[in-house]
Amino acid sequence: MRRRERYKHLLNLCANFILLLAETAMFAWVWYQLYVPSFPPEDQFWRRGNWAVIGIYAMVLFFFSRTFGAYRIGYLRITDICLSQILSILFANAIEYFQICMIANDYVNVGNILLLTVAEIAVVLPSVYVVRYFYVRLYPPRRMIVIYGEHSPEELISKINSREDKYDVCATASAYIGYEALYTKILDYEAVVLCDLPTEIRNKILKFCYDQNKRTYITPKISDIIVTGTERIHLFDTPLMLCRNQGLTIEQRFVKRTMDIVFSLLAIIIASPFLIVIALAIKLYDGGPVFYTQERLTRDRETFQIIKFRSMKVDSEEKGAQLAKKDDDRITPVGKIIRRTHLDELPQVFNILKGEMSFVGPRPERQVIAEKYEDVVPEFRFRLKVKAGLTGYAQVYGKYNTTPYDKLKLDLTYIENYSAWLDLKLMLMTVKVMFQKENTEGVDEKQVTAIKKQ
Repeated sequence: MRRRERYKHLLNLCANFILLLAETAMFAWVWYQLYVPSFPPEDQFWRRGNWAVIGIYAMVLFFFSRTFGAYRIGYLRITDICLSQILSILFANAIEYFQICMIANDYVNVGNILLLTVAEIAVVLPSVYVVRYFYVRLYPPRRMIVIYGEHSPEELISKINSREDKYDVCATASAYIGYEALYTKILDYEAVVLCDLPTEIRNKILKFCYDQNKRTYITPKISDIIVTGTERIHLFDTPLMLCRNQGLTIEQRFVKRTMDIVFSLLAIIIASPFLIVIALAIKLYDGGPVFYTQERLTRDRETFQIIKFRSMKVDSEEKGAQLAKKDDDRITPVGKIIRRTHLDELPQVFNILKGEMSFVGPRPERQVIAEKYEDVVPEFRFRLKVKAGLTGYAQVYGKYNTTPYDKLKLDLTYIENYSAWLDLKLMLMTVKVMFQKENTEGVDEKQVTAIKKQ
């Protein structure tokens, strides 16, 4: 099994290269057979020009495939991979169509690109299923042992068990049974999960797993995530890691604000038809107000009035502030649609243009709910080193009902690893999240906030 493990990434790489090659070849056929003959002879490219167009298409398709995770065949669920492939093809073909229009200096037949899109999806999706079928059989779920500290690992185990295609939790063990007993157990399994262990114990077990070549998964502490954003200092022969702990630099803030202004103006122009249609639907349903404003927190605990489309009944919070629940009867029929697709948050582009929010950042919380979270997780205030965001790391990789502690870890991961490229990636990934229902799932019936009841 260990020898076969070495070829796992090679299999994935070869499968993805063949898919990219096939899609590029299909575009080349459409380009040569359907588009090139329609150009006047004086506008047709020589050989290198045609190769350049085809090469650009391959690079654009590769970019979107990497961004959406379409190449992570052995990592994501099959439904996620298929959705990622479809979105990659749609984005790449849309951009390529406009490129061809610029080459022709006129609008060209869009039917050819639509034909290409359908053909690529028809070829790629079955191919992904075939590759995934052989991948799962060549690499069955890893047999794992979960080693835990003072707190029960049941919640983490339930999350791991949701991916039975990839993981198989066979045993659990308390970290306090002694190192010798733990080491003996570890040798019987292919992977180890270290869940919420004291640092001293975790380090010893981690070093043993490293020595034995055991794949190890670790639930990070807040300090671990802060360390990921450190700057390596090599002034002398003792390595140092520098934590600036100030959020974003002035240069990063400038770039981020510039991007926010440009993208918010574009979003307002592009989304204006959706804004009008949704506003009419809300007004016609019950005659109530179209927009819903509420005080939220942003950078340095400053407050602002967030703007959203109203998705609940007018008197939905007469009993006080609380998060939406699963199957919440306060949500209107129109609200269910716009919440599921996140369209209720479109008006926040005006908050972004005003500088109260950013396109990417931690979810803006109400002060009363943030204070409840801070009672349980005092470090929750660390999220406020950057502006609140319309989308963000926690919104993309978490859920609406993600616990405050996990939400904090996700947001800190974003803050400590910020880059303009990460912002672009998260904005594109948000499109994918809009099609995933689990990301909008509310809290349980007896919960007012996302804090889990013990």
